Amino acid sequence: MAVPPATSLHSNHPVVAMVGGGQLARMTHQSAIALGQSLRVLAADATDPAAQVSPDVVIGSHTDLDALRRVAAGADALTFDHEHVPTELLQKLVAEGVNVAPPPEALVHAQDKLVMRRRLDALGARVPRYAAVESREDVDEFARQVDGPIVVKAARGGYDGRGVQMAADEAHAREIAGQYLDSGVPVLVEERVAMRRELAALVARSPFGQGAAWPVVETVQRDGICVQVIAPAPSLSEDAAAAAQQLALRLAAELGVVGVLAVEFFETADGELLVNELAMRPHNSGHWTMDGSRTSQFEQHLRAVLDYPLGDTDAIAPVTVMANVLGAAETPAMTLDERLHHLFARMPDARVHLYGKEERPGRKIGHINFLGADLASLRERGERAAHWLSHGEWTDGWDPHT
Repeated sequence: MAVPPATSLHSNHPVVAMVGGGQLARMTHQSAIALGQSLRVLAADATDPAAQVSPDVVIGSHTDLDALRRVAAGADALTFDHEHVPTELLQKLVAEGVNVAPPPEALVHAQDKLVMRRRLDALGARVPRYAAVESREDVDEFARQVDGPIVVKAARGGYDGRGVQMAADEAHAREIAGQYLDSGVPVLVEERVAMRRELAALVARSPFGQGAAWPVVETVQRDGICVQVIAPAPSLSEDAAAAAQQLALRLAAELGVVGVLAVEFFETADGELLVNELAMRPHNSGHWTMDGSRTSQFEQHLRAVLDYPLGDTDAIAPVTVMANVLGAAETPAMTLDERLHHLFARMPDARVHLYGKEERPGRKIGHINFLGADLASLRERGERAAHWLSHGEWTDGWDPHT
């Protein structure tokens, strides 16, 4: 059920509709408010993070063409909180005159890892060695070629480490691939890259073709989930950072991206950058921009899909550290609001962004930004603050009552 369309509420302002009611849509709505707008949201449930705050909500599924039509009706642009909308449905919307941003022919490269790998190959972008898997025998053939550890990936539907499995050996890789194939899921295998760290280059592109790039960041992963982002990436040469930004901008142009594009890289031990993933929406690696950049990724995404001139992407502090707050294995007895009180009492400079989500083990329920100049101190404080909000305990035993 939808509330009255945004055009009737704010007839003099453009309407952007976003598929998905998660935290990315919630934070995009915050930026829309500052621009005199409100974001229309297609949410699966009225309790979704964006549905809690937006006055213009359509409840429905991203796989339901009628729901997509309802959220797109009268909107200046239809964009995304996630990439899981079936391509054929988006193509129907385009044929009906909906301005889909990014368009389906671009978005498919963030939806399908095989499509993405093949296109990047054709564009000359370096990627890990990979192969499509149509039978278990394809795994054996690839294992002979790489003679090393293998990663098995579902070509579609994975995120935050889901759909990605590190194989212990060739037999294990065959087993994982077989399970995917038996479930009708397309599969690819890749070499496991001997990497130094993971990096991300975040850029934006407008329909007019204007591009903008933020500083390249380092993303710190644990169990397949990003736990911390460091902006800018420490000890990354100016040449390497510029190359990553230029490649991301080139990919945005070649693929026809409209909006924010995140290009995730593996940095190998010898300094080579290999493209790992693409995301065509605001991205976890860009949450630091909410406090650490002159223009946040969420405002920039709105500017891009509406073809406004793009904003300044300069950092406003030497270093920004973003720490994700993940649900603990056991939810603390202390309420999240009370934990927030204690956090602010100890760290008044913490920039906290909570998503209005129920706490579950490993679930992203918020993030915290710290700005400054001392990287080691900022990282330590970020980790400590995130652990406190997750678990209700200080890692150094600090007690505010002592």
